[in-house]
Amino acid sequence: MPSSALPRLILASSSAYRRELLGRLHLPFEAIAPDIDETPHPGETPEATALRLARAKAAAVALENPDALVIGSDQVATLDGIQIGKPGDHARALAQLQMMRGRRVIFHTALCLWDGRTGTAQVENIQVFVTFRDLPDADLDAYLRIEQPYDCAGSAKNEGLGIALLERIDSSDPTALTGLPLIALTGMLRRAGMPFFNLQQ
Repeated sequence: MPSSALPRLILASSSAYRRELLGRLHLPFEAIAPDIDETPHPGETPEATALRLARAKAAAVALENPDALVIGSDQVATLDGIQIGKPGDHARALAQLQMMRGRRVIFHTALCLWDGRTGTAQVENIQVFVTFRDLPDADLDAYLRIEQPYDCAGSAKNEGLGIALLERIDSSDPTALTGLPLIALTGMLRRAGMPFFNLQQ
């Protein structure tokens, strides 16, 4: 199938991490940041928050691009059922890492593929179970000063030095922890008619 016949593909995100991950699939795509309120609803479970926001991101961009396949994704980290957001600054990031050390944290990475051609959406939540090493404050502080992962849920930038904070990662989709579950996404794209290995035929 010639590339001109490919469905238009849009990543509804401003995340450099998600753009890098999607780029691994060698598919042409655009990135458009959705304009939505990402505040969790009162009483909403972490999984429900992630699923709702992934769908809302895709829907917001699809509204202006009705011919496209639009990818929305959202991640919520939880410890004992309590959401752990993006820290925003050093002090909050250190407090997060102190709370998580020696513990297992669940990352909910929700994915939505909105097909503007049919008005249908595929939605899935991928769970990643991350066990943190029990490290001293000095190590946590040094890590934060090197990586400055203040835009990452849970302050653990696993694609960088943050991997040294971790003892174990358990997931059916390893890229989910970085923010875009590619195993789930490639399945969704296939069902939507997107080819992967015959783009030049």
